[in-house]
Amino acid sequence: MDKFFICESTEVEEGGKGFRFPVLAGGDEATGFVVRYDGAAHAYLNRCAHVPVELDWTPGEFFEGSGLYIMCATHGAIYVPETGHCTGGPCRGGRLRKIALTEEDGKIFWTPDDYLQVSTKTS
Repeated sequence: MDKFFICESTEVEEGGKGFRFPVLAGGDEATGFVVRYDGAAHAYLNRCAHVPVELDWTPGEFFEGSGLYIMCATHGAIYVPETGHCTGGPCRGGRLRKIALTEEDGKIFWTPDDYLQVSTKTS
């Protein structure tokens, strides 16, 4: 399957600022995001498991203050960065939709699946 460039590895800060990228989710324009936690990059559909709203406080700001959890800016749901599982808040037990990614040669790429496809829209 084809893979698509998201960003340079250096553009995603450990426990800090993430990177948004356009996707089609079930045929609708949406965004995905990539964050770095414990040295690894993780990507998800930018949609809360509680209510389908984008998670970031401002573009690229996905982590709560400690840098240990992804937090929904709207209702405060808390997600584990490595798995996307919700451990607190209104969607407890839910999870974010994972996006397959690879990191190689200082670049981060994602791979579409049956639900998440490439958008023609630019960031």
